Amino acid sequence: MERWRRVSVLAMALLLLSACHGAEFSVKNHDQSLIYDHTLAKTIVEYASAVYMTDLTALYTWTCSRCNDLTQDFEMRSLIVDVENCLQAFVGVAHNLNSIIVAIRGTQENSVQNWIKDLIWKQLDLSYPNMPNAKVHSGFFSSYNNTILRLAITSAVHKARKTYGDIGVIVTGHSMGGAMAAFCALDLAIKLGSDNVQLMTFGQPRVGNAVFASYFAKYVPNTIRLVHGHDIVPHLPPYFSFLSKLTYHHFPREVWIDDSDGNTTEQICDASGEDPNCCRCLSILSLSIQDHFTYLGVDMESDDWSTCRIITAQSVERLRKDLASNIIMTKHDADVSIVENSVQTDWSSSR
Repeated sequence: MERWRRVSVLAMALLLLSACHGAEFSVKNHDQSLIYDHTLAKTIVEYASAVYMTDLTALYTWTCSRCNDLTQDFEMRSLIVDVENCLQAFVGVAHNLNSIIVAIRGTQENSVQNWIKDLIWKQLDLSYPNMPNAKVHSGFFSSYNNTILRLAITSAVHKARKTYGDIGVIVTGHSMGGAMAAFCALDLAIKLGSDNVQLMTFGQPRVGNAVFASYFAKYVPNTIRLVHGHDIVPHLPPYFSFLSKLTYHHFPREVWIDDSDGNTTEQICDASGEDPNCCRCLSILSLSIQDHFTYLGVDMESDDWSTCRIITAQSVERLRKDLASNIIMTKHDADVSIVENSVQTDWSSSR
């Protein structure tokens, strides 16, 4: 049954995507010197993977199974959980990068088919503040701006910079988490300056129209969107060539990872945001969901397939008990922000 559900959703997506190839509407790119760093990407993808972990205590103490390798010296500063909206994020300091890391979780695998199906029909319906004619996806915008995420992340970044100085911020996320990460990076760049914020996402869908993409390229020029092979999600919501000025449009810059034929290549795409020689050159029928769940050899799935709210609520309860016992607080004093049934609870650190 699950297999046929995946096939039907994919078929629906491919039907609409068949109209997506055609003339382009240009996006102004304000950066000519952006350099893609493969080593950095290998590190950041591990943070984008770790934020999927459902054991909140292990995530808080940075002892989870994905909290090692290139990220083992990470210092957790803030753990953010919204049970009601199934949102999760963390903020901390990567000392080896001398940067603040913001990671936002994407969609769990067992619900991604429904998410894709819903996403196909979404329309651009929200004007972005102070950006004339820029429109964005209301769901992605609201998930970041109208929930706990924006306030908690902004506060955590401010505290970290107060402690460690004006170090840079790297924002990341996979799938829907990448879409929310884009709004987070834009928000922080407007507050802190474009030179201080970098965005790197994995398998991110489109989030706004071409006008928004141009503004985004101006405010967050240091942006990389990695696309793995035939991943279908970066092709959604669809780009319609006959509505080029109104349709969804990626902001630059894509790095397309092609690992077909046993060889892996990383192609740095042009500044249009919709390079026809990168992932958009693929046959519509070749797009897949499977490529969405692995990036640079790293697993990008949740470690638990239970219903999001159920597993998150259980993990929150365990974390509450551990925090109350003061056992983990002796070595770890990161902030914890939890929203459950519209009631926010904060455990503030002593910093």
